Amino acid sequence: MAKKLYVGNLSYGTTQEQVQELFSQVGEVVDVAIIIDRDSGRSKGFGFVEMASDEDAQEAIRRYNGTALDGRTLTVNEARPREERPRSNYGGGRGDRY
Repeated sequence: MAKKLYVGNLSYGTTQEQVQELFSQVGEVVDVAIIIDRDSGRSKGFGFVEMASDEDAQEAIRRYNGTALDGRTLTVNEARPREERPRSNYGGGRGDRY
């Protein structure tokens, strides 16, 4: 079963391809997603890697948590489930005001 990992403290210049290459050294990578700021188009400095198995995920955590990539010390751990955030009624929406 696939396991999603959080990868934090990425350099803003680190690419999905670099992360894919690094994590594929420990096992099969299902998906890589670097989170991008929608306003600036720049990386937010973290992302997620989905490994094909729990064993590969645990090995990736063991091997890469605390190691350097692009001059930054990585934080790698199991991703927490995404929290649902309440929708706001402000900030760029097309409300029925007119």
